[in-house]
Amino acid sequence: MPLSLRQVLLALLLLIVLGPSEARKKQGTKAPNNTKPALLQLSDYLLTHYKKSVRPVRDWRKPTTVSIDVMIYAILNVDEKNQVLTTYIWYRQYWIDEFLKWNPEDFDNITQLSIPTDYIWVPDILINEFVDVGKSPNIPYVYVRHQGEVQNYKPIQVVTACSLDIYNFPFDVQNCSLTFTSWLHTIRDINISLWRLPEKVKLDKSVFMNQGEWELLYVLTQFREFSVESSDSYAEMKFYVVIRRRPLFYTVSLLLPSIFLMVMDIVGFYLPPDSGERVSFKITLLLGYSVFLIIVSDTLPATAIGTPLIGVYFVVCMALLVISLTETILIVRLVHRQELQSPVPAWLRHLVLDRAAVLLCLQDQSYHNPSTLQRPTIPSHPTENDSCSATINHCSRLGGLQDLKKTTPEVGNPSPPFQENSLVVHGLLQELATIRHFLEKQDECRDIARDWLRVGSVLDVLLFRIYLLAVLAYSITLGTLWSIWQYA
Repeated sequence: MPLSLRQVLLALLLLIVLGPSEARKKQGTKAPNNTKPALLQLSDYLLTHYKKSVRPVRDWRKPTTVSIDVMIYAILNVDEKNQVLTTYIWYRQYWIDEFLKWNPEDFDNITQLSIPTDYIWVPDILINEFVDVGKSPNIPYVYVRHQGEVQNYKPIQVVTACSLDIYNFPFDVQNCSLTFTSWLHTIRDINISLWRLPEKVKLDKSVFMNQGEWELLYVLTQFREFSVESSDSYAEMKFYVVIRRRPLFYTVSLLLPSIFLMVMDIVGFYLPPDSGERVSFKITLLLGYSVFLIIVSDTLPATAIGTPLIGVYFVVCMALLVISLTETILIVRLVHRQELQSPVPAWLRHLVLDRAAVLLCLQDQSYHNPSTLQRPTIPSHPTENDSCSATINHCSRLGGLQDLKKTTPEVGNPSPPFQENSLVVHGLLQELATIRHFLEKQDECRDIARDWLRVGSVLDVLLFRIYLLAVLAYSITLGTLWSIWQYA
């Protein structure tokens, strides 16, 4: 018994001595299997008891301030007809999540961590002008810093409604707004602020693609509070994107061809007014301008609320071509030679050849024509008795001389009867009177046509100068307006 008791005590002593060492050996062998990476430990620490359906503040009276920033990357499309602007922006926002804070020393000095967006609370900030869902890439992660700052960066293709003013096309400047606001939360829950200073946002073009039709001028920012039907106030941040169209393409393809056609119409006035070539030339120009308008009709922007000034310019140019053709037709009709054309009235001769010719410095050309000054006046309606008597006297002298010549060698021959000679002379006199009357009528018609040609030439110069002044005044006005708009 004493021996057995001694053995039992020795066994107990061994168990007391060897027990802790075996336990330490077993714990040492299992410790490496239970150790996790620091990122997993931090993720479990932050998201194990996290509720994304609750706004992340410890005091519910404190609003969550969301700071946002916008950088314009590209202007994809400007639809004037549907009043829609499509842009591609880089959108950034950050806020403080009080439930996502940790001490970096406890987790291997980790200061920031990427977390799936679906696992945490995200503010419901949208753009009020959204009219369509753009083809934006999905960014599933956000960055979280150890102070609780959550950074959400994502590119967005924004399809927004915009009031586009196309009156100044192609020298137009558009101002479209992007309004960021919380769709549900009032300013007591979510407040919005600007990430950067307004001056830096205004002049930031570092990421803008500057090779398209539109040029980015600047981006203005504005914060305001608004309420709907006397309810609680909401916070919103507006970004005014100011863009300008590059007009070189439209100037070359639209304005220059129209200017060339108008110049050719003005040059067409130098064709003689009494030739029919001017009418056909003007009709050809009018037809060519009509085809030109049909071709460029698809290029011009069209809206239901207004018409661009360049469309009015094309219509006025078409009207000027029609007026030019009408003036040419009237002048050609005025100077066209006709046998039954009446003489120029005295009042028209005085008004055009005396007054208008002096005013236009055309008096030498219209009135002091040497052919008109040296031409003897011929009575417009000579009487038949006067012509006949003059012709009889002239022919009687010729007849007397011929009788003397005939009677001198033949003195013994008897003279023909007087009655037969008188009938022959009378018939000859009638023929000569008819020829003289015909020639006088030709001279009279030629003089009348020449007078109408002078009147038409003076009127043509007068109307041409009025037309030229109208075209120049219209062109200078449009050029001044477009220059002001381009460099405004």
